[in-house]
Amino acid sequence: MNIESEKEQFLKEFGSDYGYPNAPIHIDEIRATQFKRLKDTVYLDHAGATLYSESQMEAIFKDLNSTVYGNPHSQSSCSLASEDIVARARQQVLNFFNASPREYSCIFTSGATAALKLVGETFPWSSNSSFMYSMENHNSVLGIREYALSKGAAAFAVDIEEGTHLGESESPKSNLKITQHHVQRRSEGGVLKEGMTGRAYNLFAFPSECNFSGRKFDPCLVDIIKEGSERILKSSQNCRGCWLVLIDAAKGCATDPPDLSKFKADFVVFSFYKLFGYPTGLGALIVRNDAAKLMKKTYFSGGTVAAAIADVDFFKRREGVEEFFEDGTISFLSIAAIQHGFKIINMLTTSSISRHTASLAAYVRNKLLALKHENGEFVCTLHGILSSEIGPTVSFNMKRPDGTWYGYREVEKLATLAGIQLRTGCFCNPGACAKYLGLSHLDILSNVEAGHVCWDDRDILHGKPTGAVRVSFGYMSTFEDAMKFVNFVENDFVISSSWCALQPSSISPSIEGTGKAAARHFVTSITIYPIKSCAGFSVDQWPLTSTGLLYDREWILKSTTGEILTQKKVPEMCYISTLIDLNLGKLFVESPRCKEKLQIELNSNSLVTGRDNMDIQNHRYEVQSYNNEVDIWFSNAIDRPCTLLRNSGSQSYSCMNKKGCPGVCRDVGARLNFVNEAQFLLISEESIADLNSRLKSNGRKGNGGQAVQVGAMRFRPNLVASCGEPYAEDAWSHLNIGGKNFMSLGGCNRCQMININPEAGEVQRLSEPLATLAGYRRAKGKILFGILLRYENNTKTESDAWLRVGEEIVANGDGQ
Repeated sequence: MNIESEKEQFLKEFGSDYGYPNAPIHIDEIRATQFKRLKDTVYLDHAGATLYSESQMEAIFKDLNSTVYGNPHSQSSCSLASEDIVARARQQVLNFFNASPREYSCIFTSGATAALKLVGETFPWSSNSSFMYSMENHNSVLGIREYALSKGAAAFAVDIEEGTHLGESESPKSNLKITQHHVQRRSEGGVLKEGMTGRAYNLFAFPSECNFSGRKFDPCLVDIIKEGSERILKSSQNCRGCWLVLIDAAKGCATDPPDLSKFKADFVVFSFYKLFGYPTGLGALIVRNDAAKLMKKTYFSGGTVAAAIADVDFFKRREGVEEFFEDGTISFLSIAAIQHGFKIINMLTTSSISRHTASLAAYVRNKLLALKHENGEFVCTLHGILSSEIGPTVSFNMKRPDGTWYGYREVEKLATLAGIQLRTGCFCNPGACAKYLGLSHLDILSNVEAGHVCWDDRDILHGKPTGAVRVSFGYMSTFEDAMKFVNFVENDFVISSSWCALQPSSISPSIEGTGKAAARHFVTSITIYPIKSCAGFSVDQWPLTSTGLLYDREWILKSTTGEILTQKKVPEMCYISTLIDLNLGKLFVESPRCKEKLQIELNSNSLVTGRDNMDIQNHRYEVQSYNNEVDIWFSNAIDRPCTLLRNSGSQSYSCMNKKGCPGVCRDVGARLNFVNEAQFLLISEESIADLNSRLKSNGRKGNGGQAVQVGAMRFRPNLVASCGEPYAEDAWSHLNIGGKNFMSLGGCNRCQMININPEAGEVQRLSEPLATLAGYRRAKGKILFGILLRYENNTKTESDAWLRVGEEIVANGDGQ
């Protein structure tokens, strides 16, 4: 795809909308001067968080360096300066939503979620109340349901659909169809009595824009619910009383903020980082003053009371709406930064930003919808495109030519390698996720029973995606960003004859009948990794046990929050070296951050302080913990609090869930230490040499400008072998090494951890070698390199079972 001709065609269609033609600054200048840090990055997650500009941050720092802002709960000049800047910020927010200060107030919170929580906990719920919400709502909105149900109120979701045809005499209001779901109650609420409607307050919540699909919701919903809830819902029990309306504008406010002069919503919530990147941890609740009078707040704090007596049940609240709800000292320095964020938004205008970002989203949608595999099957299924109004978000899933789904984690992994930052999953929007992916309640519950939780790697379960891929555009996004993303999808996921030619026959090689003498294979290296994700040590020979190599990954480091630590999140673990002396019966551990070498006796409980059971990846372990001195040593070594745990070995077994699913571990039948999938990983010298040859021919460069080359230890194998031909190991199903039998469990799926380079004295995160492997070693969503093995222990005793360097490997399928 030629970028010049492609852009020319794009500008013919979208030139009047793209790039801010009527603004004092063009998109190319914005990117060149304000976002130089995006030189090698395509950032497409503006729905998650947009980016701050350089001039914005410079103005903030200049402001903070030149002005003394004090606690606004005082009358000093510094405090008055803060009070003044806070007042101006409130007015800027109200202006942004076209809200009159006579009707609305701006309450600062720590974000949109905190604003929603404030509404939920102060709303005047009763057993006659109802909480109604659209299915396509963020979890932070759904959480209000807990307050409603706990007070005996009813709660129910509604589907809001657009009519297929809008006649000339019809208004947008009559074109919307609202369908009610099952009414939820935790306790029997009282039936609304005649004459009591004035005491029942109900709340309806909907997003201005769905963060899953980008679908925009008609703001007319505000009037529809306020004026005609009984006609719409056709339910006398759950629609009577006074309806208040909440708009979640967190996603939509950057391009299409609700106009509160036209649509009198009672509550609007949003976060500032969605608008202009900084500050984070700051949002606001725009509340209609009449609605604020109904809110029931219990707690009072510094700043919210005019007077209080410490030893008597007396306090007097402040009169102002903002003062009443803003507990404690507000984040006045962050609030001072708001004015600098609004500058570029106001200069470009939200209408221009909306047109600019919409043009990019439309371009990507059109391109994705046109993509076909060579067999004629469409590649992409896009979500939300049937909506009449859609924001700058493109949400989709992709299929292979055979109709099976690409997993969203595969897309995210390859996008990261290509320098593209996007979002995958359900985006904390379970209703939209279920709707667009066709997931029933049974599907969702089945996925949960299979162990699936938000943000995990289980992207396909029972043949269906558990989430989607989302790209979203911000005011600084460019055509080049959009085109690079389209090229990425086309190059990596559209299957054609030329694409297939790039796939290695070596993933499933056939080396029989070549007419050559079969190669002989030998073990050339043995490595043990006592502590998971820390450095290992090489040996000439080592005992075998029912869990694999003796002591291999028998220890783990766990964070104080319970997370198992690995180099993926703590790359400094690679600098922790280990060595086991079998004669001394000790594990020696060293770190450049620790002066003393740590010694742990293998067969002594002198340092052990307790035992416990824990489940990791559907595998149950009996573990023992160590004393505080050991934990302090490792905490210093990785510069974060952690504890060392050891698998005691007596109770290590697989634990299935209710559906009999073992989780990600492939070696369910074997006893395992703290490994991800299997007891052993084997790679070949020839496969490493072939990879390095490809890296060299591709001209791949590291951070220092030198050609990328990798050693075998980058892949953390237990066994390195000479295999004669690159990837010959892929065809092996059973191996005999020096009289010991092993079963191959298939290729090892590689992740970004192999891109961590510790050899330069400091940890470097590169795109290689995974990016090159992705180009020729992909198979069904996996990037394969090396094979996983299980030790087939057929002896009654393990005392004489050893592996030795130099032993011959006799494998099936290679003519031996």
